[in-house]
Amino acid sequence: MTGLIWGVTGVFFSIMMAVTAIPGLRRRLLSKPLFLILRKKMPPVSKTEREALEAGNTWWDAQLFTGKPDWSLLQDLPIARLTDAEKKFIDGPVEILCGMLNDWEITHDRFDLPTEVWDYVKQNQFFGMIIPKQYGGLAFSEFAHSQAVMKIASRCTTAAVTVMVPNSLGPAKLLLAYGTESQKQYYLPRLARGEEIPAFALTGPEAGSDAGAMRDTGVVCYGTHEGREKVLGIRLNWEKRYITLGPVATVLGLAFKLYDPDNLLGNIEDIGITLALIPTDTAGVSIGKRHYPLDSAFQNGPNWGKDVFIPIDWVIGGREQVGNGWKMLMQCLATGRAISLPALSVGAAKFICRNTGAYARIRTQFKLPIGAFEGIEEVLARMAGLTYLMDAARQVTCAALDDGQRPAVISAIVKYHLTENMRRVINDGMDIQGGSGICLGPSNYIGRLYQVIPVGITVEGANILTRSMIIFGQGAVRCHPFVLAEMQTLIEADEQKAIVEFDRLWVKHVQFFICNFGRASWLGFSRAYFVKTPGDKVTKPYYRQLAKLTSSFAVAADFALLILGGKLKRKERISAYFGDVLSYLYLCSCVLKHFENQGAQEEDSALLTWACQYSLWQAEEALWKALALLPARVPATILRSLLFSTGRTCTAPDEHLISVLAKKLLNDNSTRERLTAGIYIDQRSDDSSGRIEVAFKAVLQAAPIEIKLREARRQGKLTEQDWLLMVREALQKGLITEKESDIIHAAEIARSKAIAVDDFMPEQWV
Repeated sequence: MTGLIWGVTGVFFSIMMAVTAIPGLRRRLLSKPLFLILRKKMPPVSKTEREALEAGNTWWDAQLFTGKPDWSLLQDLPIARLTDAEKKFIDGPVEILCGMLNDWEITHDRFDLPTEVWDYVKQNQFFGMIIPKQYGGLAFSEFAHSQAVMKIASRCTTAAVTVMVPNSLGPAKLLLAYGTESQKQYYLPRLARGEEIPAFALTGPEAGSDAGAMRDTGVVCYGTHEGREKVLGIRLNWEKRYITLGPVATVLGLAFKLYDPDNLLGNIEDIGITLALIPTDTAGVSIGKRHYPLDSAFQNGPNWGKDVFIPIDWVIGGREQVGNGWKMLMQCLATGRAISLPALSVGAAKFICRNTGAYARIRTQFKLPIGAFEGIEEVLARMAGLTYLMDAARQVTCAALDDGQRPAVISAIVKYHLTENMRRVINDGMDIQGGSGICLGPSNYIGRLYQVIPVGITVEGANILTRSMIIFGQGAVRCHPFVLAEMQTLIEADEQKAIVEFDRLWVKHVQFFICNFGRASWLGFSRAYFVKTPGDKVTKPYYRQLAKLTSSFAVAADFALLILGGKLKRKERISAYFGDVLSYLYLCSCVLKHFENQGAQEEDSALLTWACQYSLWQAEEALWKALALLPARVPATILRSLLFSTGRTCTAPDEHLISVLAKKLLNDNSTRERLTAGIYIDQRSDDSSGRIEVAFKAVLQAAPIEIKLREARRQGKLTEQDWLLMVREALQKGLITEKESDIIHAAEIARSKAIAVDDFMPEQWV
């Protein structure tokens, strides 16, 4: 059967090569008919869709679409590092800020950050991390921005969100990219000093992911402003919601549709989405009301504007940038989305890994730490592996951003997968924590994180939409070597010129497909054993599997585009599976790069193995499912048979890794420290997480003494069954010293405090 498939495939490609070898014949028989069919079937692409597709640039994501990535592009990427000034800020103001935060008080009592925290954040320029020094900002790298948000998020998500929004998709980033010099000179120093609190208002009741549906309007007209009459400006009416920092903002970035019925700016009436900066004390602006996002206390709420008149120079970028709002947003989101939410997600995952691992060592059942049970071990291993995977993606992506890349598709990948994996890690932590996790109170370190999970899932591109439409939908057009150029020929007005260019492109495309097909078939048959890749004996097997799957992905993606064309964006399940393949290929690449960046530590090889096996397994599984869903069943089945001619080669992480990884979280070791590096670690016994840290160290210190006591009882030297009575008996018989007895008692006190659960008197519920 395999021989027949190869024979039919060979005949098909022979005929195709014969026809395509003669330019005139090819253009007449193939190129022109194909061009006319595709032009007719090509779905309309709205301005907002086109600008989203063109946002940012491409980097390693484009290499994955080639089927034969240039490994040097990944290998030569500089390691993300902090400057001395950035490290000083993280170790100083960020550390101090974290120590000022009491998450229970903020979320339960105040429903806001304390005044002293707001003042500290402003005075220490937390809102100005991305603003250049010439405007009074800190001029930090994207990695420093990420490190700061990650650390704060490990302490209090309310504070993390408050800090990250002004440095992510907000007025400062838009001003830096598009603002006029006068706008920059006025606003950026004020933002850097904390004199202005910024918010950006995009989402409305009818316009979430579909920005084109927004009903917020501006009409170009003349009006009165600051006593001056007949000022050229815009009269605005809007209604927005879900606006973070909106209730307390002093300056509002606003997205709206601009119309010019009197042609005061030109001869176009429907100008398009436009962005403006509006002081919130402007007449007609209403702010102050708040939403209540799942027991979170960050400032978020609606705002309105009724007949608000603003001068035209309040448009970000001035008159020249009217109508370019969506393009501006997409370009800025391409970087902002890759930093803040991934940093928050990794901070949460590291925090849960460290504390839940410690809790599983502290908490005992049936006279054993619960972490010793195989069911708990399995969950701990998954938490450790996913956290390593997440941090690898975060650090490598930040390095790419600091190297000048603005990869829009990769920003969608890390936003989706890191927030989703945060959800999995926190859910796993909650399962291990059990009853103490579900009872909220000042001692509960996980409850508020559990409640805030959907915030990250929802904002900056809802995850369902991101996975099913954006990652592959945008990636297939933006990252593919030929698709975007081919699409542009289909909308070219000069048909004859377009056909000539289309002919040139699709011939190259066919050659590209044939080369990839041959390569993918060979790699599938040989299991990529002979392919040249980077790596050593530890990493090379994963590079080989990555090369094999990348080649298969490129062929399968081309095949899907050929079969479905413009219909692909409506086949969301197929698009989602292809997006998963692309995502996990990227995540695996990041894991390999991250492992090497950290010096290829032998102690971390289990984390590397788990993360690579997991991501490759997920990529292969998604590719298998995508091919199974394609409508052209016969050719799709043949393709799948060739790509997987020796069967599926990627499996779930090895079972033997479970105990190894679990022990990394259950004991004090260098791998645990590297895995959780960069988060805030409290050492106070009266703190919600500090009590876990104190108890963990106390229990580990007591562990050798406990072993000695249990051995003595096994030998019949001790008769008491109660633990503390046994300790007293051992001391009396000289089996342990006074110091050892004190260590045991201190561990028991710390253990009891760590597993305690909050309770409240009835009057406290009022």
